[in-house]
Amino acid sequence: MVKRRFWITRIEDAWARRPIVWLSGVRRSGKTSLALSLDDTEYLDCELPRVRQTLSDPEGFWRSLPKGRRVVLDEVHRLSAPAELLKIAADHFAHLRVLATGSSTLGASSKFSDTLTGRKTEIRLTPLCAEDLEDFGREDLPRRLLRGGLPPFYLAETLRGGDLQEWIDSYWARDVQELFRLERRNAFMRFLELLLARSGGMFEASAFAGLCEVSRPTISNYLRAMEATHVAHVIRPFSTRRHSEIVAAPKVYGFDTGFVCHMRGWDRLRPEDRGGLWEHLVLDQMRAHGLDGQPRYWRDKLDREVDFVLPGRREKPCAIECKWSSAAFKSEGLNAFRRLHPDGENIAVCSDVDRPRMERIGGRVVRFTGLAMLHRTLAEALEPT
Repeated sequence: MVKRRFWITRIEDAWARRPIVWLSGVRRSGKTSLALSLDDTEYLDCELPRVRQTLSDPEGFWRSLPKGRRVVLDEVHRLSAPAELLKIAADHFAHLRVLATGSSTLGASSKFSDTLTGRKTEIRLTPLCAEDLEDFGREDLPRRLLRGGLPPFYLAETLRGGDLQEWIDSYWARDVQELFRLERRNAFMRFLELLLARSGGMFEASAFAGLCEVSRPTISNYLRAMEATHVAHVIRPFSTRRHSEIVAAPKVYGFDTGFVCHMRGWDRLRPEDRGGLWEHLVLDQMRAHGLDGQPRYWRDKLDREVDFVLPGRREKPCAIECKWSSAAFKSEGLNAFRRLHPDGENIAVCSDVDRPRMERIGGRVVRFTGLAMLHRTLAEALEPT
């Protein structure tokens, strides 16, 4: 079993702060394998009837464990009252350490009306990040773009379209239906297919409503369900409400480049296909390092754009450009952004950069970095002065 050291460290660090860790991620992202790879833990699969029976008396179960025991509750939402079980553990047995897993955010299920505020740390397991590729011994970025980052699909010798369709069918039946009880399967699936095919583009609910033959509010509900189950990531615009900036329309990214390629009908990548997919990997890398909800994008009304913006401190937003090749970096969007927001760091994330470096381009200093070095570059760039 591969030890995903980066995620194990994140879980251990979270346990050092709070007794409960909520590990969420899409189906087949590796939550169970990660949980099983933890040392000195008791693993319980909550899909098994005998486990659910064992946990039907929460106080008795927690009291039976030795002090300091580490417990994994896999698929904890299968229990009838998971929030009560975890709340009792946190409030009365805080010497224990519990890892609970599920496919969605904690608040997505009605079973979690109490979201354990102050008692838990949430970790969202992304598709394979740069650290994972090293652990799996297969650091192949073009393959990661085309196959995606779900371990079974990335590692498989051959990948069939039916494998991905089986995943989508399971997602509808086991995540969407169990959590949200949505109707009109065909409309939801059509929206999911369109969202993945157009991943990384500007989102307008009315356009999707017409294509899916449902109302605009229904499309908004579908998108919220996909956000809660980590299948879609909504990136909102960065602006200070200047008349020249896009201030409302979000961009939406699909959860995995393999599914994006599948919905676009790509079985191999041309050089021009890689740039947009590379943005997805950079977004995943930021999310893996705990930047959920922070990245924005910037675009003005002349369609000049910066891929991602981190708001930063003291009105010093950090601008991040994603280029497959460093030779393809152009500064037009960055220059337009900096004329309106002059202070802050400029970062270019490129697949062919082995060591971080700085260049002066168009009178501005740009930090060039690779995917695996991005978190260190961001830490230096965002460090308070």
